[in-house]
Amino acid sequence: MKLNFYQKTAISTVGATLFLIMVGGIVRASGAGLGCPDWPKCYGLWIPPMQVSDVPAGFDLASFNALKTWTEYINRLIGVLVGLFITANFLSSIRYRKTKPSVTISSFIALVLVLFQAWLGGQVVRSGLSTGIITLHMLLAMIIVGVLLYASFKSKEEFVLIRLHAGQKRQFLNYGIALGILVVIQMILGTQVREGVDTIKDVIMAPNRSLWIEELGLIYKVHRSFSWVLLLTTIAFSYRSFTYYSALTNSERKENRLFIVLTMAIPIGIVSQVLVGVGLQWLHMPGLLQVLHLIGVALLLSVLFIYILILTQRTTTSEAFAA
Repeated sequence: MKLNFYQKTAISTVGATLFLIMVGGIVRASGAGLGCPDWPKCYGLWIPPMQVSDVPAGFDLASFNALKTWTEYINRLIGVLVGLFITANFLSSIRYRKTKPSVTISSFIALVLVLFQAWLGGQVVRSGLSTGIITLHMLLAMIIVGVLLYASFKSKEEFVLIRLHAGQKRQFLNYGIALGILVVIQMILGTQVREGVDTIKDVIMAPNRSLWIEELGLIYKVHRSFSWVLLLTTIAFSYRSFTYYSALTNSERKENRLFIVLTMAIPIGIVSQVLVGVGLQWLHMPGLLQVLHLIGVALLLSVLFIYILILTQRTTTSEAFAA
């Protein structure tokens, strides 16, 4: 499959954005969210201090931690790089302004959203990691990924073709939308759980790490219980996918290979997320699992969105083939 410059740029931009989400998870897990107490500068400097003696007057020296400061600063630099990627993505999309205007419009929307995301990042710092804003920050990051994926798909309509009966297409699309909504809800609940953890560990005489889960209260119980709703829906989806696969001939399986891979990847991703969540509880919230949980949900939502896009944009029904 040959890709033009825009398509290569779009795919690279999606990858860079997902990488930034992972780096953001490292920042949160390491407690470096306020490693730079101001924005857009860091300790009033464009290049942050390396040691406490370099901290300018007017800042709390006791709060300075070089590792956390540079962790947050690198996160910001990667954010700038992603912004440049998205700018290049928009500029290269102008070639489609007449033939496929939805590509140019979507790329422009992604550019506007990333500028708003940069401003929102500043608000996160100024608010002292205020609850609610962090959740919005994560949700907006996934919206940006979705917009970029949509633009990428629209730029190459002939990318993939899947043969399905009209009824199958409708049923699989319903499953995809349902799972997408459930995963987004679970992501929002999970982000609020993480905000609760930050509140607990930052209070005076914070309880031992092993007791954080117990201190979270209702929001964690809702998040944990909602996992069963997601799992049951996933089981139903997996059974329907298996019956579909079993009825295909070898040639049909080859023709629908991408769709089959996606129907397998979605349950694997959801079950993996649940297992990581269990690990977070039983292993007392280790930072590595926190990062895996965050990047895992970002990848899962990306796969779900691709799955939905294929069913809505790229699928031809068996009846259409017969005609």
